[in-house]
Amino acid sequence: MRIFLDPIKISYHNLRSSKFRSFLTMLGIIIGVASVIVVMSIGSSAQKLILGQVKGIGSNLIGVLPGASEENGPPVTAMGATITSLKYSDLKALLFKKNAPDIQDATAYVTGTALVKSKSESNQINYQGVTASLSKVENIEIDQGRFLVKQENTNLARVAVLGSTVAKDLFPNENPVGKNIQIKDLSFKIVGILKKRGSSGFSSSDDNLYLPLLTAQKLLLNIDYLNFIRVKVGSEDSINQTIDDIKKTLREEHNIRNPINDDFSVRSAAQALSVLSNVTNVLKYFLTSIAAISLLVGGVGIMNIMLVSVKQRIWEIGLRKALGATDQNIILQFLIESIFVTFTGGLIGIVLGATVAFLSAYIIRHLGYDWEFSLSWQSISLASGIAIFIGLIFGLYPAKKAGKISPMEALRYE
Repeated sequence: MRIFLDPIKISYHNLRSSKFRSFLTMLGIIIGVASVIVVMSIGSSAQKLILGQVKGIGSNLIGVLPGASEENGPPVTAMGATITSLKYSDLKALLFKKNAPDIQDATAYVTGTALVKSKSESNQINYQGVTASLSKVENIEIDQGRFLVKQENTNLARVAVLGSTVAKDLFPNENPVGKNIQIKDLSFKIVGILKKRGSSGFSSSDDNLYLPLLTAQKLLLNIDYLNFIRVKVGSEDSINQTIDDIKKTLREEHNIRNPINDDFSVRSAAQALSVLSNVTNVLKYFLTSIAAISLLVGGVGIMNIMLVSVKQRIWEIGLRKALGATDQNIILQFLIESIFVTFTGGLIGIVLGATVAFLSAYIIRHLGYDWEFSLSWQSISLASGIAIFIGLIFGLYPAKKAGKISPMEALRYE
């Protein structure tokens, strides 16, 4: 035990005798470990937020997206591609009871962004073109006025329903219901305001503006395709059968005989959660690996400082060898010093990273998101393990160099 305790004591005294140099040596490790902790904590919190919000939408929902995909992979549209294979006629076919008897209701979506003006305010706002059944599919509640009705979609009515945040931004001091707004030089009458709901998935209904589907398609976006269809099923037990019915119906609508040629993707809420979990895990660990690169920079700094330390302590090394210390004793001494420096820097980095992650969670939570502070033992163990490994690897060369010094030459050095 003493063979380890004595080098640790010497390492501690060396650190104390040159505090500023020791701090500079540890700085790269501190920043690297803190970065790993922060990225993993924020990544884990973001993953929990996204998955929790998707669960909150409902477990009896099925999503239909344009573009094919592998069974466990994200659809092409999730990567930013525009696919035009999904049409309004597909929605009507799915709502035909003979095709999919277990579908309770369904709605379609198109999305856009535009400068929206009220009498006194103007903002760049995301809008969605939807059918009237959105309120039933997503269980949307109205605070004032009403939601869209079926006839307003078929006759291209210029009406709008505002999310709670949009309503406050455009009409800060008055009731918006009955007032008009301008979108791309077209006037729209506000018929309703949604209750505050919070974020859902990657967006927030509070920040959205809702228009009749065909109105948004034809008057604002000039498109004839859909971005998304969401289907509500009566029972979770019938989800798998309904997915099969949806696929069969869309293949008939698109004249597809071989499933390999599917130009759509169908996902249940459970499948969507699995895909989202895989995607967010990949992003989280990718960002963690990027953050961990800074630890390598810190390792190079430690090696440089240890080489300088070897040169400055040549006489000390010679004296210890003259008194009986072996090459292995000297190598162990400098290895333990290197590991001690990185481990100490790692501890400081963990505290710093946890503090930054906590403050980030506090700020994000006060911005209105249901953000949970997440700090796992996995991230702490990973950061500590990498720090010790870096100290071992980058301390090995200086330690071996110190062990090879001849005691006679070392004593003559001074």
